Amino acid sequence: MNTRHRRTARAVAAAALAFAGATALPAATAHADVTTSGDVIANLWEYNWNSVASECTNVLGPNGYGAVWVAPPAESLKQPSYYWWDVYQPYSYNLNGRFGTAAQFASMVTACHNAGLEVYTDAVINHTAAQTGTGYNGTTLTSRYDTPDWDPGDYHTSAECNDSDLLIDDWSNLSEIQNCELLGLPDLKTESEHVRSGIAGFLNSQIALGVDGFRVDAAKHIPVADLNAIRAKLNDTSSGADPYVFQEVYPGSTPAASDYYASGDVLDFTYASRLKSAFQGNVSDLSSLESSGILPAANSVSFVSNHDTERNGLHMSYKDGDTYRLANVFQLAYKWATPTVYSGFEFSSSDQAPPNSNGFVTDTNCSSGWYCLQRDTAITGMVKWHNAVGSAEVVNWSTKSSSVIGFARGTGGYVAINNGSSAATYTFATGMADGTYANVVDNGTTTVTVSGGNATLTIPAKSAIAFYNGAFTPCDSSCEDPDDGTSTVTATFNAYASTPSGTDVYVVGSVAALGGWDTSKAIRLSSAGYPIWSGEVSVPINTGFEYKYLKKDASGNVTWESNANRSAATATSALSLSNSWNVANASATDVTFNVNATTALGTDVYVVGSIASLGSWNPGDAIPLSSASYPTWSRTVIVPRSTAFEYKFLKKDGSGNVTWESGTNRSYTTGGSSGYSTNDTWK
Repeated sequence: MNTRHRRTARAVAAAALAFAGATALPAATAHADVTTSGDVIANLWEYNWNSVASECTNVLGPNGYGAVWVAPPAESLKQPSYYWWDVYQPYSYNLNGRFGTAAQFASMVTACHNAGLEVYTDAVINHTAAQTGTGYNGTTLTSRYDTPDWDPGDYHTSAECNDSDLLIDDWSNLSEIQNCELLGLPDLKTESEHVRSGIAGFLNSQIALGVDGFRVDAAKHIPVADLNAIRAKLNDTSSGADPYVFQEVYPGSTPAASDYYASGDVLDFTYASRLKSAFQGNVSDLSSLESSGILPAANSVSFVSNHDTERNGLHMSYKDGDTYRLANVFQLAYKWATPTVYSGFEFSSSDQAPPNSNGFVTDTNCSSGWYCLQRDTAITGMVKWHNAVGSAEVVNWSTKSSSVIGFARGTGGYVAINNGSSAATYTFATGMADGTYANVVDNGTTTVTVSGGNATLTIPAKSAIAFYNGAFTPCDSSCEDPDDGTSTVTATFNAYASTPSGTDVYVVGSVAALGGWDTSKAIRLSSAGYPIWSGEVSVPINTGFEYKYLKKDASGNVTWESNANRSAATATSALSLSNSWNVANASATDVTFNVNATTALGTDVYVVGSIASLGSWNPGDAIPLSSASYPTWSRTVIVPRSTAFEYKFLKKDGSGNVTWESGTNRSYTTGGSSGYSTNDTWK
């Protein structure tokens, strides 16, 4: 049951028409080939419907995701504080709600289908709202037990709960867990045929609009027999299949997750806990993951974090930075349950609502308020890798240290992971065919050579290298272009550039290998050594070319360097080009900033200043300093020669809060040589 994403009836019909050469039909709207999609679920939590539709079309479909899982669509509680959890308090089963109108919901489902994805919604069917008031479609409740969909007799009473306060307070008592109220939320009497039919009607209204399945919220509070009775009333989806059901069964012995295998797949909280333990400790422990108490692959859906556990500390979150990203890389690489990639919004308090206008969630902006992991180059590359290796077994496991592991999936792909704080170089027995492969973690910016089945890899800190057979194999081991026979060499580009979160650095140039000055074909550089961005490109030998660096933000906006085009020429051996954003090489020098500063755990020190290479006083562009010699923080920065500038140090905590030094700005003037440094103490 874990490989739920099918080659749907839509795809089969399209393929049949294409095979038959049915040219008389009008051209369809362009969309991804659903047969290339895999089983990865993108959990776009609390995105509004327009944003989900856009993400399906522009990101998820083209990158091979198999399904999108969205927030509860029902009308819910609306209160002035606009908490995120309001949507888990249904006011009515009307589909005009916090994330958009019913029409926008239907359009979203269609857009995602056209992009080759199935659509799963969060089904809140155990309870209704604990608080009275007005909902997002104007529904007013004056009694918790009287809603447009339910009457007082449709809820469990204290007699049926067998607890006078009607609340769950004995978590070892199965009857109480399933018949009393969770956090004061009125508990629906799901053993009632009337209630079962009402819930099924609500879910069928979504199926009629194209929804393919449901994540059942608070499933452990509903008996399995009741869930199965409700499932039996559901219609087939638009592809002719049963709706896919996966369930939230929060950890605890009563009831056990295994009790729910009969009613659908189960989200595996233990899997996420094991990943947190390994990536905050020793990733080498993952060699025994299968025997560590995680749920069976055939009955489970895996995840690294979700909206509850990223807030209560049970699991990792986006605030864990590169470690969090790396745990998701592992999840996509390892053969186990159906994987999910969670994408939510940034928060500074656990109850905080998503970005909104009067409570209604505004469009997702990945550079402001949202953490869009599903777009991350490493993650999109690993989705393709995951799809390419299919169901191949994990083989050739290699533990190089407590922080470095590697493994293959059959002979189709290999991944090496470095959870350490510095780059690591090892030789891995990959079992892959000899040749040159692209590293999908950086979108092919770097390549891997396999010889005799082995590959010597230098894995950046908190990163990975992954490659597979197929579309991402750029050339054979001699790297000859089969079209014109032109030999190539590797050009390594190193660009010193500060960027705000969500903005990446690219190189583009006059030769085809560098995009022919087309910004859409520019080569993305890796930020593993930030603020130095690096990448390798195969360019023709004995060729002169021009090039420049540019920056792209999450919306695709392009900013070019302002200096003249750079130039280089290849011979027959590799070359390395090191530059600084907006600074010609002949005009550049270096200053090493050193500052003595004590910090709390999770807080880092940055330098920012009056010139572009120091971020032009923008804290988002400040240069992070290394804590390797704590309490001295240091970093070498490329700046213009013979230039006077001002600067200051600042601190950022894990939530991005900025604290500036006190006092006046510091000042410095570079000369015409190199090797300058400062020695400061935090003011």
